[in-house]
Amino acid sequence: MNLSVVTMQMSSTPKVEENLLWLSEQFSRLQTTENCLVVLPECFACFGGAENEQARIAEDYGNGPIQDFIAHQARKFNLWIVAGSMPLKIKDSELVYASSLLFSPEGQCQARYNKMHLFDVDVADATGQYRESATTQAGSSITVVETPFAKIGLSICYDVRFPELYRKLQAEGAEIICVPSAFTYVTGQAHWQVLMRARAIENQCFVVAPNQTGTHPNGRQTWGRSVVVDPWGEIVHQHSEQKGYLQSKIDLDRVRQVRSKMPNLQHRKLF
Repeated sequence: MNLSVVTMQMSSTPKVEENLLWLSEQFSRLQTTENCLVVLPECFACFGGAENEQARIAEDYGNGPIQDFIAHQARKFNLWIVAGSMPLKIKDSELVYASSLLFSPEGQCQARYNKMHLFDVDVADATGQYRESATTQAGSSITVVETPFAKIGLSICYDVRFPELYRKLQAEGAEIICVPSAFTYVTGQAHWQVLMRARAIENQCFVVAPNQTGTHPNGRQTWGRSVVVDPWGEIVHQHSEQKGYLQSKIDLDRVRQVRSKMPNLQHRKLF
């Protein structure tokens, strides 16, 4: 089965309306087909502002203008949309979940994943120190959802450095794994493509990884180079540093072909 895959590379700002307007313009330009999967980057609706911006725009799960916008676009253009990540409220907490949501062409949210690995690191860039856990609660469970064309595993950005998560997604049947990201320029330059290709090769699945790009209002710099990788580790398409979208057709039979010819998943030994 063929699937049209779209990566939206954004240079999001703290202004939600501005980011959603840009997205609506991109959606209207897509070549829609019967099966089309659009994946948005991490923090697509709001990025590059103060640390408390995510809490400020956080919505209740299933209710809010950002979720309504994605649902409307899915219905209007007959799309499956992975809303990369957005903040969802936690009852009786000032923290939020960084959640990735999968919407069907009917505008229904079919799956939710809360980011498990939080970006608490020091990076040699203009920001220097990142402490995602100061505003975000880590998730505790994986998400693999069955669609009419494939099983999709959800993950977010920093998760990609933890291969055991992806092995679990594959064990649960994932054939496509989405990695919406806001990779920093420094870490992206060093590790972005090799990590995405490694996760695809190890698990013999497609990896779809849209990224933020450019210099954001708070000075944070992101790497861009959004990418789709096939189960053999070959690049299907890759962006440069410019914001915009790329759209490619993938053959989902490629997963079966690679796994049958190189059955390394059957040969693994767990220790």
